Amino acid sequence: MTRSAPPPLTDRQHRVLEFIRSYQGERGLSPTLEEVARHIGVHRVTVFGHVRELVRKGYLRKRDRISRSLQLLPSLPSAFSFPLLGRIRAGAPLEAYEVPEAFDFAALFPADRDIFVLEVRGDSMIDDGIRDGDYVLVERRADARDGETVVAALDDGEVTLKRFYRERSRIRLAPANSRLKPIYARDLTIRGVVVGLVRRTPAS
Repeated sequence: MTRSAPPPLTDRQHRVLEFIRSYQGERGLSPTLEEVARHIGVHRVTVFGHVRELVRKGYLRKRDRISRSLQLLPSLPSAFSFPLLGRIRAGAPLEAYEVPEAFDFAALFPADRDIFVLEVRGDSMIDDGIRDGDYVLVERRADARDGETVVAALDDGEVTLKRFYRERSRIRLAPANSRLKPIYARDLTIRGVVVGLVRRTPAS
């Protein structure tokens, strides 16, 4: 199956998407429709219409009757898939072969999972293979297991991407970079847990 081209956006729909992406990147949660309307300079009803179209076109997901439920989809239409030609061992050589299958990225993240996307800034998680400019797919959750990579909001309003560990009387947010020190906190808010990674390679 080949990639079907996503429906085109109007200028204002593009502005709505960019504001949602920027807001989530800075705060780790979605803006309300009122906040989008103030930023764009239009009435809330107008923004509701744009959001409805973005949902229809496959760029957004929105849960009814929930204030901050705008969820950016990973810029891939639900029918976005590539040929799966087989498996390759990252060790000893393996005889090459092809299997007539298709790999559908949308199937990795069922519709009932509340997932948003954040663009990574900085190199604090580089030893985990998360680089500056990558996109992480985050499942919105309020709790995490030790060792999971989380989006955490600290008391001072800062939001960070780190590995999560509970200690006796505090929480340790550990970077994956030997040059950096952990962050310790007695209280914080988990916005979500990283479940995927997308890397955009430079065009040749």
